[in-house]
Amino acid sequence: MLYDHFKEKFFVDANLDRQMVSFQANKIRPCFRWYKYKEAFSAGLVEHLLTEYNILSGRLLDPFAGSGTALFTASQMGLDADGIELLPIAQEIINARVSIEQRFSDEDFARIRYWIEQKPWETALTRRPITTLRITDGAYPPSTLERIERYLAATDNENDRVKRVLLFALLSILESVSYTRKDGQYLRWDTRSGRQVGARPFDKGKILEFNEAITQKLSDIVTDSTRANQISLFSQATRKGAINLYGGSCLDILPKLPENTYNVIITSPPYCNRYDYTRTYALELALMGVNEDELKGLRQQMLSCTVENREKELIRQNAVWGDAINAADNQDLLQSILCYLEDLKSENKLNNSGIPRMVRGYFYELACIIAECHRVLNPGATMFMVNDNVRYAGASVSVDMILSAIAEDLGFTVENILVLPTGKGNSSQQMGKHGRMPLRKCVYVWRKT
Repeated sequence: MLYDHFKEKFFVDANLDRQMVSFQANKIRPCFRWYKYKEAFSAGLVEHLLTEYNILSGRLLDPFAGSGTALFTASQMGLDADGIELLPIAQEIINARVSIEQRFSDEDFARIRYWIEQKPWETALTRRPITTLRITDGAYPPSTLERIERYLAATDNENDRVKRVLLFALLSILESVSYTRKDGQYLRWDTRSGRQVGARPFDKGKILEFNEAITQKLSDIVTDSTRANQISLFSQATRKGAINLYGGSCLDILPKLPENTYNVIITSPPYCNRYDYTRTYALELALMGVNEDELKGLRQQMLSCTVENREKELIRQNAVWGDAINAADNQDLLQSILCYLEDLKSENKLNNSGIPRMVRGYFYELACIIAECHRVLNPGATMFMVNDNVRYAGASVSVDMILSAIAEDLGFTVENILVLPTGKGNSSQQMGKHGRMPLRKCVYVWRKT
């Protein structure tokens, strides 16, 4: 059994908790708190891993960079950091923060203060209409929508650096001034919108007024930037590492990176849990001008983690990934789970027929990504991956052991599977049909031998 193979590797780490391996611990952290990227892990986790494993120099890679937590934390500790990110909103979060940290002048900060104090959008004579998607139509109170469009028009009077930060601040408040709330697979709609998604009415509580929300966000950016500069003067690192971001899919970009380049990888791929980031971040993507066709294209480029993902042709066509495909083909537990799900599909016992295809795509694509990570790491270097186990139709999918077994086949040594002291719960639907079964949330520690 796979568990017998790995049972000596499991280690319950009391230093890890759900706040550390999620965005929660970033909420009060200067600079990291600017945008609520719910799928992120915390800066504290990155600091803990780099310090605990004595990785205090060299170059870091995060192939699923998200909001850039690993990149900025590593940079503050003196490591250079490269990230790969597909989602445009996540790219914008990273690029805006890099702009503030590396290119902002005193005059630029003065312009942000001017916006806080004078609110130039209130006197703007024009409006810049925003893109509307089917899933974002009617997302804002009419007065808020008008202010958003006047705010966008007023940014045209600023230089590119200031304009980028003003846009970033706007992206950071959209959820709080809208009728919506991010909720896993979709946006939940407040009943005040006149649009109800789901069986039960939903009240999200206070909807912030636009002027209050945007001035507070801009004030946070100015305050944190000043504080961060003061803290960096006393940092233990002799230099801040350089940050570089590749925009696109890691399946496309990783093969283009040179081998034996990185001293460490810290990452957290999307979980195999049906969450669709193109829907949960639809407000932000619409504001950035992403249209319906582009949204569908993004959904298919992402790592397969939603039931709408189709098989990616490049996986089977790329001969370089033959070993990765074989590792997934020969993983007995994975193949048993896939057979079980296919059987349930044939019997119409799954709540969505796309689940088997999604699970298959998830593991085969990650196998190829793990192979590329092994290639670009220096010999002896470590890879850390944060991930959750999942459950479908009563079957617990041991993502931690399946991926670790694949990693072993591709040349990694599994040093540890660090387990959080408290497991993750199931969906109410799963518990109602199959009972409660806490699922492991782990950090995998793999070393290139």
